Amino acid sequence: MIAIYPGSFDPITLGHLDIIERGCQLFDQVIVVLSRNPNKTPLFTVQQRMAHIRWSTQHLPNLEVDSFDGLTVTYARLRQAKVLLRGLRAVSDFELELQMAHTNKTLSDDIETVFLATSTEYSFLSSSLVKEIARFGGPIDHLVPQAVALDIYKCYAKTPTASAPTAVEPTPPVEPPAESSVERHPAPEESIFSES
Repeated sequence: MIAIYPGSFDPITLGHLDIIERGCQLFDQVIVVLSRNPNKTPLFTVQQRMAHIRWSTQHLPNLEVDSFDGLTVTYARLRQAKVLLRGLRAVSDFELELQMAHTNKTLSDDIETVFLATSTEYSFLSSSLVKEIARFGGPIDHLVPQAVALDIYKCYAKTPTASAPTAVEPTPPVEPPAESSVERHPAPEESIFSES
């Protein structure tokens, strides 16, 4: 049986890889299908993302990587796939994924959606989170495959971050208060103890 694992994978994370590896154990063939998300500006081109996935999954003989513009169910029918594979991280994912599964069922009654719960260590992980951490100079080696991490570091090394230092206007000096009859205390740099 053929399963389709669709997504934008920008970038592929260890969470995605976990779902792919587990899917390859369950199905005869898994096809990772890159789709374009019109609501997102990608960090990597489709070709770069496909190369990342191929490099990260070269140990899986029953995996194929492809791209498609259009409805996932249309692609599944073209490839004679009967299953759409989806990962679930949290309850918030479930609502959207269930809605998509029901919608896909109305478009193609013979295709089932199979949900795999993410492994606990990846339950927080998303491509958006990886990009945000990298954009601000944080480490991502533990979140994505090594070659992917290097490419992400290269992307953000060329892009100034929001945390980059900016010129700061000097603060005007504070005028000392006018002399008064108030008793004077030693300034912080003055010591009331003699140095010996």
